[in-house]
Amino acid sequence: MDLICYLHPGWRPMIRPAAAQRRWMDDTPESFAYRCLPLTIANAHGWEVATPCALEAWWDGGTGVEAVHIQVEGEADPVTAPVSIFGQGVLTFHVAGLFRTPPGWNLWVGGPPNQPKDGLFALSGVVETDWSPFTFTMNWRFTRPHHKVRFEAGEAIAHLFPVERAALESFEPRFAPLEDAPELAASFHDWSRSRDAFHQQMADDPPVKPADKWQKHYYRGVDPSGRCPIDDHRTKLHVRPFPPQDSKGD
Repeated sequence: MDLICYLHPGWRPMIRPAAAQRRWMDDTPESFAYRCLPLTIANAHGWEVATPCALEAWWDGGTGVEAVHIQVEGEADPVTAPVSIFGQGVLTFHVAGLFRTPPGWNLWVGGPPNQPKDGLFALSGVVETDWSPFTFTMNWRFTRPHHKVRFEAGEAIAHLFPVERAALESFEPRFAPLEDAPELAASFHDWSRSRDAFHQQMADDPPVKPADKWQKHYYRGVDPSGRCPIDDHRTKLHVRPFPPQDSKGD
């Protein structure tokens, strides 16, 4: 399937496969945060849009567009320079591209997953990019006034990935007793017992090697018996990059 970003003359967006790494995860002891596979998969689950310029911004607490103050370092491209156009303490980045997804597919657009920024939070949106002839913006809202926030040049300001429009509404949610799925129940109880035993072993005889400090069942995609019940388990995503913008492509 194609994800196309159409470029108007003068548009040169910085879009790249989203990185799995996070500075705060690097800084955890022994980088243990990366043991959480759902966390790292979410980090890399799509593409990220970066700001080409470094900037600082703050909000003075007012509701008008003039209440957001922005200082851009160096010469900024007016197409991608951050602006204040909505008021309400919102900082806006224009995304210089017109996206096209296959029929029936939207784009989820929001902030970089698991990448908090003190004093600011990313707003999220779902865009019907299979038909819309409109560009969209990436917006961040200040959480408190008089607190200066900084973005470095090349820092991600948006994260996006395709979602099938009808999929969510096609699910029929329901509750069921665990006993209704005896194989699942047995596997769960086996895991629970092994988890308790592992924690006790960790307390009695702490391992030296970091790799021995976690069980890795989910990471390896296996149940407590060591069986892999699916054939497409992911420990890493290989999201394809957009080609260079001076390349015509296929």
